[in-house]
Amino acid sequence: MTRTRLSLFDTTLRDGQQTQGVDFSGDDKRKIALALDALGLDYVEGGWPGANPTDSEFFANAPVLKHATFTAFGMTKRAGRSAANDDVLAEVANAGTPAVCLVGKSYDFHVETALGITLDENVANISESIAHLVGLGREALFDAEHFFDGYKANPDYALRCLDAAMEAGARWVVLCDTNGGTLPDEIAEITGAVARRLPGDRLGIHTHNDTETAVAGALAAVDAGARQIQGTLNGLGERCGNANLVSIIPTLLLKEPWASRYEVSVPKDRLPGLSGLSRMLDELLNRAPDRHAPYVGAAAFAHKAGLHASAIIKDPTTYEHIPPEAVGNERVIPMSNQAGRSNLLRRLSEAGISAEKSDPRLSRLLQDVKDKEDRGFSYDSAEASFQLLARAHLGLRRKFFDVERFRVTVERRHNAMKNLVTVSEAVVVVNVDGSRFISASESLDEAGSDQGPVNALSKALSKDLGKYDAAIADMRLVDFKVRILSAGTEAITRVLLESCDGEGRRWTTVGVSANIVDASFQALIDAIDFKLHRDTDR
Repeated sequence: MTRTRLSLFDTTLRDGQQTQGVDFSGDDKRKIALALDALGLDYVEGGWPGANPTDSEFFANAPVLKHATFTAFGMTKRAGRSAANDDVLAEVANAGTPAVCLVGKSYDFHVETALGITLDENVANISESIAHLVGLGREALFDAEHFFDGYKANPDYALRCLDAAMEAGARWVVLCDTNGGTLPDEIAEITGAVARRLPGDRLGIHTHNDTETAVAGALAAVDAGARQIQGTLNGLGERCGNANLVSIIPTLLLKEPWASRYEVSVPKDRLPGLSGLSRMLDELLNRAPDRHAPYVGAAAFAHKAGLHASAIIKDPTTYEHIPPEAVGNERVIPMSNQAGRSNLLRRLSEAGISAEKSDPRLSRLLQDVKDKEDRGFSYDSAEASFQLLARAHLGLRRKFFDVERFRVTVERRHNAMKNLVTVSEAVVVVNVDGSRFISASESLDEAGSDQGPVNALSKALSKDLGKYDAAIADMRLVDFKVRILSAGTEAITRVLLESCDGEGRRWTTVGVSANIVDASFQALIDAIDFKLHRDTDR
């Protein structure tokens, strides 16, 4: 059976940058573009030249892509001037990219209300802009903005906009569900109607996730005749995001009937790099990865329930739709108060900790896990703390250092600029092989902003651990979660700390106390202890 070729178009660096809180630097963009190219995508859209200094600098020092077609984004020319004399269009053309994607209106309501021009003028803008790019030797793509809303309101006009782009020489015309409100069955119906009218290998789909159906809508459009999918890494995008290519790509390669029907540019043997690529993006954005993201999330192949975990040990296909290693992920059987002995043995084995099934210490470990979870600990979310607890029960936990005492003070004062600031100061006393170290630190960063008491504690504890300083030099905290487990002023607090090192490895630790600083310090000590155990076990 001959498979149909699909084109994958990434717009993380442009549409993904519309995400609230996302602000890529030029270096970030270059790193992401090269990673997308290495994955094997067909198009990498870099942004809008001239729209802001970062994008202008990025295009001026564009990365050299080996596979993907580097693409600039812009809009069709404005009414009342020629394409050659439109300064906004000129910025895009002058970027010198092999391909250019132009957005234009295809919804009559937007043309007359938002643009304030006639329907004929808008069609002329589309046609002349695309023809101008083609005349410059560029591959032209046309993003038909609000196409599905426009088609439902006035199908003849929406199709007329597509015709104008196609006749002017556009390689692709892309149907955009700009508001994200069109559901998959309607996307399929409308895309099918368009595909029966236009050449099938020139039609694309661009969906947004406002109804949590962007991936489903994109796949429905493909089955209806679209042959290019536009999306972003991790589903970044304005409002609720765009179609998530991290979910779409493995679905096309691994799931039937997609794998039999369609061929994509990403080789199957590059899929194991997908989880790392997803985490790399989150790391650049200083965001905690979504643990429950399909395919690549840390919990995507986690099996907490004892019944599930027991079956997984016998045959992973009982509760897994694909092997986790196919996308670079891993199976996790976390410890919790639902755990059984088989679950416990499997988790220990995966952590490199040997134990016999008949070892009586396992029963005590299992009971301790359940007792501690009753008091608020959460070992399914803190695998590193579980491993340390297991080592302690099995006589394998080494003592690298002892914390003799710590103190944290919080002071509110006026700084030299007469601004009211809150500053935390921490003092930690540790004993390393009989040598006593006293370290102090405060919570202000280099810019003078307060980072809180836990930050001060972290800096003080890691400032001087004697011979272990080099081992923890690349360690840093990347996420901090606090949960109040009971109401009132005497509430118990659970703190989860996520740490990472220079190799990109992440681990999570837990602390529980009536005092939030004490709970944080418990988790912090575990985080350092876990790294020292792991590094010295190599």
